Amino acid sequence: MSRGIAVVTGGAGFLGANLVRELLQQGWRVRVLDLASLPPDLKADVDFFEGSILDESVVETALKGADEVYHLAANPRLWTLKRGDFDRVNHRGARVVLDKACSLGIAKILHCSTESILTRSRQKEAIRENQLVSISDVIGPYCRSKFLAERHAFGLAGKGYPVYVVNPTLPVGPGDGRLSPPSRLIVDFCLGKRREYLDATLNFMDVRDMATAMRLTLEKGVPGRRYILGAHNTEILGVFRLLSGITGVSMPHWRVPYSLALTVACISEIIADTLTHCEPQASITGVLLTRRTMHFDSTSTFKELGITPRPLEETLRDAVAWWKENSIL
Repeated sequence: MSRGIAVVTGGAGFLGANLVRELLQQGWRVRVLDLASLPPDLKADVDFFEGSILDESVVETALKGADEVYHLAANPRLWTLKRGDFDRVNHRGARVVLDKACSLGIAKILHCSTESILTRSRQKEAIRENQLVSISDVIGPYCRSKFLAERHAFGLAGKGYPVYVVNPTLPVGPGDGRLSPPSRLIVDFCLGKRREYLDATLNFMDVRDMATAMRLTLEKGVPGRRYILGAHNTEILGVFRLLSGITGVSMPHWRVPYSLALTVACISEIIADTLTHCEPQASITGVLLTRRTMHFDSTSTFKELGITPRPLEETLRDAVAWWKENSIL
């Protein structure tokens, strides 16, 4: 028996598709609103609405009659050729979806934010759910667009609407054929293209555990609260060490100085902006974020939701196996 109708914007993406699978397994009837096509394994089981989250009529059609809405659709890259696209999609698009869901009286609405907006300059302690940030703390157009969208979500919750907010860290795991930034980092290492590393710590979580956590946020969480979905604080070199053990690829030994990394990112973006119009080798926002504390403490979130994330090594093994099966590695 169906538990009701759940709408997932961005349900064709890496995290979105895993959330769709999670909801289907739990007995939900799922609708997806996206511009990209669904993975083949989902096409027969999902009601698909092709369209933009900026198109209010399409959004309303997709949301009508839904019991829950998960808003994940966004441009997740740290660089785009037209910088205004971040605000247009990530901020204004989020407002369209959230406002329409509230006006339709949908019972539960989840907004997917990001961990990158929670960092602060010169902060040393771990980032927890009660972290306070201002727009002046936020780095780059991508992060600013996500910050403004999150602020709108909390504003709606403050008015009494059933809006929940999750801040995922870096999702990793099997099924990422389009290669999000963390997956690209991993694949490049496995292909022997990473002979250097940055001295930085990132936080990772299995994409399947993230999907479960999102579902449980609407099942067990409280509107207007932040839930950080981040399991493993790990140095980049530590990730490479795990991958080396899995694949046999030798470890990089050259640590890139921060100043050099930032210079390369600036040059890469100039080339991308003016010549190639393709995603640069490194982004300025990405390098700047490596100077921030990216240690996250999700203890409160995991306790409230009843989540025990799987080990990072297991996640990486599953991801590498999937990429091999799909001829990416």
